Amino acid sequence: MRCNGINKKKVIIIGSGLAALTVAERLCQHCHVIILTKSNKDHSNSIKAQGGIAASVSQTDHWKIHYQDTMMAGCFYNNQMAVNVLVEKGPLYINKLMEQGLEFDRDRNGDLLLGKEGAHQKRRILHAGGDATGKVVMNFMKKQIDGKVTIIEHEVVLDLVIENNTCIGVITSNSHEQLTTYYADHIVLATGGCGGLYQVTSNDPSVVGDGLAMAYRAGASLSDLEFIQFHPTMLYLNNRNYGLVSEAVRGEGAILVNDVGKLVMKDTHPLKDLAPRDVVARAIQTEMTNGKTVFLDISMIENFSMKFPTISSLCEQANIDVDTGLIPVAPGAHFLMGGVVTNQVGETTVDGLYAIGEVACTGVHGANRLASNSLLEGIVFSNLLADQILLTPTDVSVYRKTNAMDKKTYTPVGPLPNLAEIQEVMQIHVGIERTKQGLLDAKSWIEQYDFRSYRDALINNYTPIQIRTVNMLTTCWLIITSALKRTESRGAHYRNDYPLINDHEWRNKQIIRKRLETEPRKMTGVGQ
Repeated sequence: MRCNGINKKKVIIIGSGLAALTVAERLCQHCHVIILTKSNKDHSNSIKAQGGIAASVSQTDHWKIHYQDTMMAGCFYNNQMAVNVLVEKGPLYINKLMEQGLEFDRDRNGDLLLGKEGAHQKRRILHAGGDATGKVVMNFMKKQIDGKVTIIEHEVVLDLVIENNTCIGVITSNSHEQLTTYYADHIVLATGGCGGLYQVTSNDPSVVGDGLAMAYRAGASLSDLEFIQFHPTMLYLNNRNYGLVSEAVRGEGAILVNDVGKLVMKDTHPLKDLAPRDVVARAIQTEMTNGKTVFLDISMIENFSMKFPTISSLCEQANIDVDTGLIPVAPGAHFLMGGVVTNQVGETTVDGLYAIGEVACTGVHGANRLASNSLLEGIVFSNLLADQILLTPTDVSVYRKTNAMDKKTYTPVGPLPNLAEIQEVMQIHVGIERTKQGLLDAKSWIEQYDFRSYRDALINNYTPIQIRTVNMLTTCWLIITSALKRTESRGAHYRNDYPLINDHEWRNKQIIRKRLETEPRKMTGVGQ
């Protein structure tokens, strides 16, 4: 492989979640790998994941059934080939991890304890530490790369260095606002989604769409940004969000009720409380709009605290006694189905730039992600990207690190909004239910600020803190523009001015994906 030898290929990975660590682990024996993360390396959505990893590892299951469930949850908007790759290769990579020593929860006989979640026909969710799967898997992966990968924390990537439609490096800022330019043969975006742009979210606060904004300025194609999944059950009390209540709780029998005892999902969907997430989230939102409080009734789950220690800890923080059997919940921004357009090996439309994990759009999730497919996506497509980089016969570049001036003089720029203001606009106008007028109002509010600048002007005129705000505004504008373009309600994108269509009709309208992707769906370039 070209990565062997003294002159190793240089790979920069932006982000420190599961997708980032997976590709780093595969490459570190052959390449010089650097992980850049804007906060602590443990600040990622992956480490917060509770539910588990979906994979057809049981003898009573099959990847073709997993395929059907993924397509159904995605409203048949999925890229069928990408789904096929995900569910067929998933068990292979999971088994490899277990062979390396990753331990999932098992029963007394040593058999895997497989959970069931919404829209799954089979029990296929592998979990570890009860409801601490993300933490267990991430700690395992960190051990695999310990001492083999350079991890630089609190180094904010401000922008990508592009020459002739090729990404050759990144510009960063550290905690002292010192600018540094790193060059490498391959630049990998693993920055996650954009849930932090909303008031109520399951995401780490650092996840606000930076990778999407940088890729957009670099000229990469983006798609499906209107599809933002809201998890139905965040622990929400007195206008405060305490964290995610895993769908695995409903998989064990918990049901949604309102404050007068009505069963929220009884007549809403054939799968009731295990319906796809978009359906459950809208049902809860409707109850809340009508002035009701919604609870997750867990009274039928024995030994709840033992089965769900993480959630029990959240309840303790909120002064909720789980023995009462009721946990107050509300929907929160959870997962972005769209992102930077890639093929199945992570290549974007910009040479040398790759994207994996939530920031990428392979089309595997369609209009609505199937529960517990996200960690699986990070594992499968990161392995495929690693294979691609190892086999790519590129010339080894000269690795350079250029420090800019310690103190930089910035040209004054106009005022920018704060995070709370951005979150309020997104929550009100670009949330679970959307209207044309609301989207237009949000777009008008965003466009009053000067954020659509060319890269050189951005770096030269804005402080690093301002650039982060510019990234948020850019991502918000992209999401809103996408939501205005999609004049239909499908999956996680629900517009009050367009009716929903049932699953059978989606089967007959799969051509819509092709049509929208070949029309002005991929927004590229600056300021378009």
